[in-house]
Amino acid sequence: MLFADRKAAGVRLAGEVARLDLAEPVVLGLPRGGVPVAVEVAKVLGAPLDVIVVRKLGVPFQPEVAFGAIGEDGVRLINRETVRAARLGERECARVEETERAELQRRLTHYRHGLQRIALTERTVVIVDDGAATGSTASVACTVAREHGAARVVLAVPVAAPQALELLRHEADDVVCLSAPHRFTAVGQWYEDFSQVGDEEVAALLAAAARARPAAPQRARGRPQSEHAPPRTQEVVVSAGGTALPGLLTVPEEAAGVVVFAHGSGSSRLSPRNRHVAEVLNRAGLATLLFDLLTPDEASDRAKVFDVPLLALRLTQATGWLRGRLSLHVCYFGASTGAAAALVAAAEPRSDITAIVSRGGRPDLAVSRLDAVRAPTLLIVGGADDQVLDLNRRAAALLRCEHRVGVVPGATHLFEEPGALDAVADAALDWFVRHLAPLGAAARGADEDRGT
Repeated sequence: MLFADRKAAGVRLAGEVARLDLAEPVVLGLPRGGVPVAVEVAKVLGAPLDVIVVRKLGVPFQPEVAFGAIGEDGVRLINRETVRAARLGERECARVEETERAELQRRLTHYRHGLQRIALTERTVVIVDDGAATGSTASVACTVAREHGAARVVLAVPVAAPQALELLRHEADDVVCLSAPHRFTAVGQWYEDFSQVGDEEVAALLAAAARARPAAPQRARGRPQSEHAPPRTQEVVVSAGGTALPGLLTVPEEAAGVVVFAHGSGSSRLSPRNRHVAEVLNRAGLATLLFDLLTPDEASDRAKVFDVPLLALRLTQATGWLRGRLSLHVCYFGASTGAAAALVAAAEPRSDITAIVSRGGRPDLAVSRLDAVRAPTLLIVGGADDQVLDLNRRAAALLRCEHRVGVVPGATHLFEEPGALDAVADAALDWFVRHLAPLGAAARGADEDRGT
């Protein structure tokens, strides 16, 4: 099968992809050549279009051999067997990753021109390229999409080598390919016009798609609030084992869940950073509780500020107090030492916490309990916060639950850089919604079975 050009291939490919039953699809083009093909697929599906940029991490003395790959928002995949076989040290791996991370960010900045990445949480992701010779890049893209929360991954290409197709069928939930000729030497041989696609063309196609982009489904960002009055925050007194602790409780109508905040050392319920994140969650239909983990006298004692077992106990007690007032699934958002407290509290056998997000956290202070944490955990760290980033990656290796380390490029420990805290809030919201949504669906199903 010979295609006139990428646009023609995209039109034909779109017809086949449209035959699938796709729920809330997002189309992602692999730059550069996959983007013109993806444009046509997105048009037919009526789906938003974005790019998925991945970079392979090549062994320094043999770059064609990959020991891992990276994707957006700190996604990092490492093949430990290859690292051991190539006898690579941490510094060598870090230097390669730093170089590739810079190139990945450069491309994203150039392609998007300030546009935000489309959230993939609980969405059907259609990854499109102009062809697959080895399938290695598309394979990595499938893995990265899953790391970003995709519920289903579809790989669509006009043409592919048979061996590449076999590989991709193990990586994607569905593979759509129009032609898999046995005499395959290169993707370009199956196009009459296989002109090079430049970065400027990719950026222009994405900008045009963004202008025509349909509104993002509300379920990927929580429940719409426009039809209700803005949620009000009320001052409460949390009873934690007989200790009275002031708090701020916000409960939107028909809240999808509640997020309990555990602040870090030297902070309180009035932390402007945590309140900013809480406001984002509130607007998306999540309830929040921010409260002081310590009394004023206790907070002046530096030993108690870093007493993680005490902080975890207070968090557990506050959670029990909250459950006596709200029948909602509970999530934790912890910062600094508060993140360690959240992990320790969630490790308790009867904790029943739905999901955890850590912002600039110190999970290393909870190292003895990490293997007992069952709640899906997202560790968000600033890309310029080197020491804490290393501590989080080491801690992540000890977690046995679903987990991910999310890196905000260029951000320091307090996420004071422009847009850094917004990136934290968006990532937290996506993580909470992703893990609360199935529980809400199950509850609705139970109500229907009871006829309510």
